[in-house]
Amino acid sequence: MEGKVHQVGGETESRCDDKARLDELNRGPIQMRKVATSTLPFTDANTDLEDTKGLFIAYAESLGIDLSFQDFQAELDTLPGKYAAPNGELLLARDVDGSPIGCVALRPMHQPGCCEMKRLYVAPAGRGRGLGRILATAIIEAAMELTYCEIKLDTLPSMTAAIALYEQLGFRQTDPYYHTPLSGTRFLARKL
Repeated sequence: MEGKVHQVGGETESRCDDKARLDELNRGPIQMRKVATSTLPFTDANTDLEDTKGLFIAYAESLGIDLSFQDFQAELDTLPGKYAAPNGELLLARDVDGSPIGCVALRPMHQPGCCEMKRLYVAPAGRGRGLGRILATAIIEAAMELTYCEIKLDTLPSMTAAIALYEQLGFRQTDPYYHTPLSGTRFLARKL
């Protein structure tokens, strides 16, 4: 099962509203694909899952905190896990040479009609091209296609660029929806 490939940059139309800005920032084409979340042994799907797992690990390491309170190791061990179709989504971005440079995930929440954006990460090689916005916008669109009514996320107060992006995309402060041992965690939500 091949994931959908969405070319960003170059001559292909972007999923973001601010196409002119993205064209200026993009230094080359980026391929964004749905990660096949079937349990069948497809080579591309296995490679995509392993590359996504690598980006998840890089994301966690970049935070400099222990994510064990989120059962992060079990999440890695069971990928796609809660991000699997039909209620979840995993998106992976690759640069022109096929290297994985970004990811984002979506999973259902216990509250009916709500989902959660998780693991938005752009590797250093992919930064400076608007890829974070592209991935976040794509996962919001995926949430709409899956007919969710609201999307939530949590972030750390130190992630000021991410918070600014989320606010530009219409996310607003919301009440905490789980217990976290990390002081100052920001909880955001957006109606779809």
